[in-house]
Amino acid sequence: MPKIAIGGLIHETHTFLEKLTTVQDFENRGVNWGQDAVEANREVHGYIQGFVEVLEEAGAEPVGTVAAAAGVHGYVTDEAFELYTGALVDGVRDAMPVDGVLLSLHGAMVAASYPKAEAEVVRRVRSVVGDDVPVMVTLDLHANEDHELTDAADAVFICKKYPHTDTRETGAAAATCMLKTLSGDFEPTMAIHKPGIISPSIFQWSEAPPMSDFRARAEEWERKHPEIFYTSIAPGFGYADVPDVGATVIVVTDGDKALAEEVARDLSNFMWERREELARKPILKTEEAAERAMQLASEDKTPVVLADGADRTGDNTMLLSALLQMGAKNLSLSSMHDPQAARDCIDAGIGARVKVRCGGWGQASGEPLELEGEVTHVGDGEYVLTGPMGKGGKVRCGPSATLDIGDGNRIIFTSLNHQVRDAEGFRAFGVDPLAMDILIVRSRIHFRAYYEDVAGAIVEVDAPGMGPADLGVLTYHNIPADTYPVGRHWS
Repeated sequence: MPKIAIGGLIHETHTFLEKLTTVQDFENRGVNWGQDAVEANREVHGYIQGFVEVLEEAGAEPVGTVAAAAGVHGYVTDEAFELYTGALVDGVRDAMPVDGVLLSLHGAMVAASYPKAEAEVVRRVRSVVGDDVPVMVTLDLHANEDHELTDAADAVFICKKYPHTDTRETGAAAATCMLKTLSGDFEPTMAIHKPGIISPSIFQWSEAPPMSDFRARAEEWERKHPEIFYTSIAPGFGYADVPDVGATVIVVTDGDKALAEEVARDLSNFMWERREELARKPILKTEEAAERAMQLASEDKTPVVLADGADRTGDNTMLLSALLQMGAKNLSLSSMHDPQAARDCIDAGIGARVKVRCGGWGQASGEPLELEGEVTHVGDGEYVLTGPMGKGGKVRCGPSATLDIGDGNRIIFTSLNHQVRDAEGFRAFGVDPLAMDILIVRSRIHFRAYYEDVAGAIVEVDAPGMGPADLGVLTYHNIPADTYPVGRHWS
């Protein structure tokens, strides 16, 4: 019975954010230690669930090490990186001898001392198990990776959808490859190419061109060549000033290096041909988006979902302020990341009227707003996802509250930054999203997993913030000079 060590360490590092990612940020999300890394993720739609299901169905033994994740902040502190990487490596060492290792990583984690953090994690695991034990890795579609990772791992599998509704399937593919490799039926062989493109997340929706066209081309290759096991196309995470930034193509074949190279090169070249679509497109600015939402709501195309893709700190006030000035009614925002405003409401209690000064405290977040209203909900901010993305996963928002500021407008305050993925991102705070005229979410694409089917209309917004649609407003120092469109050879 093969024994497979399993671990997870996930962080999407926004290197332009001033707030560092600390141990507490990981603990806020809940860390699973030891075998709990397996048990706690059995019913959570994700990579580890995919690992476990395939392994146990085949009679293999999954051995947990650690599973840790944190929300998007700045550089991961060395303390946090060493703590969780150390726990992962120690867990593998304690489980020895193992037949293989499956790791759920992200691909865009940047630690203070390790700009290519995932490659360092895999190298450390490799130092324990040696060269003869296969180490296979799953990554997020926003991975920024280069040959250092593929040199250290035996196979790499990147989820194919954004929103990431296929993480379970990606984990299952990695576990299947592991078992086939251990049985001697498969020889994992990889090729990696980087087209040299950096793009904002808001342009990377997998169900629309150009991403859908990239995937269609990959699937055409797979139909023609059954020896292709998996093709990964990652547009990357653009808000990282790191040497391996940008899009990545990885192809895994059964022992055919030449084919893997041919396919990876072809897909990389195809991405380069479509680079303009991936890196640039017009997005409505704050005032225009607010006006458009008001118009659509007046036409009963509700709920109108306003996706504020630029707000990375969760406390931007500009879009909300514009809508309130235009007289918006029956509006809800989930959420305003403001621990003090949440605490003020909680202290006042349900039914109390309270004045709060909220938002505008983070980077590029606008001016604080003075709001007054009735507290309609208070709670711990914990809920379970029910939609297509991450179903079964627990979301932790910290002490939270909802304030009814009149005209049916309700603002949700959370103590931790919060990205809405499904209806529970409102319902957990006492708001029925489908009964609202306008919903503001701090999200680029993930909200589409649920709201694409239920929204009356969706309006993308490029408000000022730390996740701009125009990457040219950021100053990069460490990316390759020829990276399109913001490397110095282009700009």
